[in-house]
Amino acid sequence: MKTIDIHIHGIGGLDTRTSSEAHILKIAEIQMKAGVNEIVPTVYADDIQTMRLHMAAIKKAMTLQRQSNGGLTGQSAIIGVHLEGPFLNPDKCGAQKRSALINPTERALKQLIEGFEDMIKIITAAPELDGAPDIISRITKRGIIVSMGHSAASYAEAEAGFKAGARGITHLFNAAAPFHHREPGLVGFALTNKDIYVELIADPFHLHPATTELIFAAKPQDKIIIVSDSVRQTGTNPDTGSGITDEKHTLLGGAATITDAASRLIRLGFDEDKIMRCITENPARYLSSLS
Repeated sequence: MKTIDIHIHGIGGLDTRTSSEAHILKIAEIQMKAGVNEIVPTVYADDIQTMRLHMAAIKKAMTLQRQSNGGLTGQSAIIGVHLEGPFLNPDKCGAQKRSALINPTERALKQLIEGFEDMIKIITAAPELDGAPDIISRITKRGIIVSMGHSAASYAEAEAGFKAGARGITHLFNAAAPFHHREPGLVGFALTNKDIYVELIADPFHLHPATTELIFAAKPQDKIIIVSDSVRQTGTNPDTGSGITDEKHTLLGGAATITDAASRLIRLGFDEDKIMRCITENPARYLSSLS
């Protein structure tokens, strides 16, 4: 089975904040060396024109891979793009650019995706924003998966997002309102809804091992996807201490590839077959869920 990372920003000093297809292809080369067969480069939230510039670089890289007729076998296949924004909640921006986050509108959606519809696989959006359920429905009808994230949604708002068509949760527990016994929120919805997929960042920093155990105990095993959420700094310094953070100690992204993360969980005692499905069968099924 092919290993697939559906949420990767960068690695080795490079990321998707670039207009250079060569940078994107280099990221694919580094990922292939790590044993990752396919990637969905993830674009950071920014103003729409900047996001389109970054998507254009990814599209050029995809075209070069297709035209190579197998000549780029030393690279992970780029199979689409994941837009992490700009329809995110500013109060849960995490490492995303707060000033770039906007409420979803039909006009903004059209400006964002026009000309790139065939390559966009996933859009992360916060379901509690004004107009979000309608836009989630519109995105879904175009065959693009909506993943709910960077969100302070209540349980009811998360459920409304799901009913509108959302099929995933972006990096579960991270950049989300914490679980509360009287308001379980997006996290509670993710853990109790058997049909929704969840992304799991399985490096040592984003989730306590007991939280990872909770996810595997609560969720159907075919709905868990290990992602790297790797960033420019990933792989550049083996001594990450408490993770890759900014000066405010905000986690900027994952510190491990999906293959390294899977190996870590297996060493911790998680079932190898289940873990491997989280980086092979499960993401493949997720990506084809709206086909």
